[in-house]
Amino acid sequence: MFNSILSGQDGIEPVEIVRTGQSGWQFLKIHSDPRQAAMGSVLLVNNQASSNAAFGGPALLTQTAGIDIQFNSMTWLADIKHTSAAISKDFGNIGTFALSYISLDYGQVDETIHEEGQGGTTTPVFTGNTFTGGDIAIGLSYARSITDRLALGGTVRYINEEIAGLGMSNWAIDFSTLYYTGLRSLRLAIVAKNFGPDTHLVGYSEELRSEPVDIRMPLEVRAGVAYDFFRKDQDLDQDFLTLVLEGKVQSDGAEKINLGAEYVFHGMLYLRSGYKFNYDEEGLTLGLGIDYPFGKYTLSMNYAYIDFGILTQVNMFSFGLTF
Repeated sequence: MFNSILSGQDGIEPVEIVRTGQSGWQFLKIHSDPRQAAMGSVLLVNNQASSNAAFGGPALLTQTAGIDIQFNSMTWLADIKHTSAAISKDFGNIGTFALSYISLDYGQVDETIHEEGQGGTTTPVFTGNTFTGGDIAIGLSYARSITDRLALGGTVRYINEEIAGLGMSNWAIDFSTLYYTGLRSLRLAIVAKNFGPDTHLVGYSEELRSEPVDIRMPLEVRAGVAYDFFRKDQDLDQDFLTLVLEGKVQSDGAEKINLGAEYVFHGMLYLRSGYKFNYDEEGLTLGLGIDYPFGKYTLSMNYAYIDFGILTQVNMFSFGLTF
């Protein structure tokens, strides 16, 4: 009997298990920093790091100096407005603190309802009304160099999401490390993002007569390695090429690999490119940046182009000031 059951299963292909769509808070996965986005969305970018490191790997904040302010803006898919800002200050041996803010605005969305038709079918009908929605995240980051080779950092973030009068709030924690191996410029980094409790969308109508479904956080863990080619010493005012390779494991999707490159001209002009492997539509990324020093201030501007395949593309911009 047992053998007959086993033989009856011969030739049956195993069901592929996918994790897509098993978490909420998807806006936390959108990159705020054009520099990271232009380099294939890698987070291990620490040469002349900015306060935007608070959005990726907070340990990289140890590579900033003085006070750094960054403002980032882009129009995401479907004309969704994404803006963010960060400010960091280096307190010497105490460490580096940073504040960050993210806003996602869905704009005005036409309301539709489903009317029942013949045969049990339904037809979407515009009501003439509109609704809106959006997300915000406010974070506090801290980073400190433990030794001359090892740095640690973390971010605590309050997050809120609202759509059509329904809303929910939660909190999340990010951790990251940055380690210089001592082999020239070779360094390693590990980033763990979006750790937090499950929550649920509140404000449901009694007509649903069901408990709200728990919404999970989009957990992800990344490990990366970076190396500077053609670099003679620690002076950044020279020409060199940085290559970064990063792997990502996430709770709501397949494993992914990000590859990024940045060529630096005299510490002022930056040409960037990258590629994202095993993504549905994303692939090629491009970008550039400029640092313009004047007196004790440095003005920075960055741009990123992200190819989204059939969803066209996204353009990102940032403006920064360091002093």
